[in-house]
Amino acid sequence: MLVNPRSDENGTSVPRPGSERVALRGDLRSALPDAAAAVVVTAAVFALLWARMESGTSDTVAVMPFMDDPGTYWMYLLSQAFGWSGLLWAWGTVMLGLLLSGPGPGRLPVSRQVLERWHRTTSLTTMALMSAHALMFAAELVRYEAQLGWAERLWAGFADTFVPGWYDSGTGRIAIPLGQGALYLAIPLGLLFYVRHRIGANTWRRLHRFVIVVYVLSVWHTLLYGTNVWYGEWPRTVLWLLQLPVAALLVLRLLRPARRGERLTAPGARAGVTWPAWTARAAGRIAAGAVVVGLLLVVASGRDGGRERPAEPPATQPHAHETD
Repeated sequence: MLVNPRSDENGTSVPRPGSERVALRGDLRSALPDAAAAVVVTAAVFALLWARMESGTSDTVAVMPFMDDPGTYWMYLLSQAFGWSGLLWAWGTVMLGLLLSGPGPGRLPVSRQVLERWHRTTSLTTMALMSAHALMFAAELVRYEAQLGWAERLWAGFADTFVPGWYDSGTGRIAIPLGQGALYLAIPLGLLFYVRHRIGANTWRRLHRFVIVVYVLSVWHTLLYGTNVWYGEWPRTVLWLLQLPVAALLVLRLLRPARRGERLTAPGARAGVTWPAWTARAAGRIAAGAVVVGLLLVVASGRDGGRERPAEPPATQPHAHETD
């Protein structure tokens, strides 16, 4: 454990000089119960998706009728399950980080050190779930491309899943790169914590702020590509509603930052506060407030980007490359 830790604006412990460093190996051991819980949740989501597909109530089948066979498309269902548990864990770790940032709540159900450890372990679990989501999607594409040789199938699955801009079908042209961006930012940003003593605490803090970008990309990817929230129905509304506490805590974090140097004092009132810096911080607070208002309007109006369920099911394939 850390000795006399202090927290940065994202809620992650920064050890004081002379304190013990938090090691990745220790956090990996601590993450085992969290990862086990994630596996249980993923299995439950997988079972639910399977049951809905068998009962004929699956939104995925409504989008892609040819997938009405869970025994064949089980890897796709497992990819979906990992994606949903990954998004849930991402929501939890972002909420913990924002909760621990700023001035901090008056009372906590457990010690601040425990919450900080949870923040780190849920972050590690989120990275694993995101990776599993991508790998199972790639495995499904390899299985689907049965007309190709094994080398070509492996390359097609890898490229469509992991190479930005390679996937060239439908909504995936936008949604897949968004998911790739979330994955490729999440892993280095999450692991940089364990080498912050090498890159410097200030550099690490500046980079760690982009974790919120990872979360935004993940939600955007889900809204665009998650067939279970494709239509404008209650699951999509719930997904939008879950973003309200994240946005509210972000606004509170910006309005009441823990670090004195980030408070919105007038230029010239404190050394080092310039007009460009003040303007950027003020704009960030206004933008975060606008996001909260926007989320409320989306939920209240029901205009959340959901599609109307078509009278005739589309005859689409999971991925058909365009040809000249």
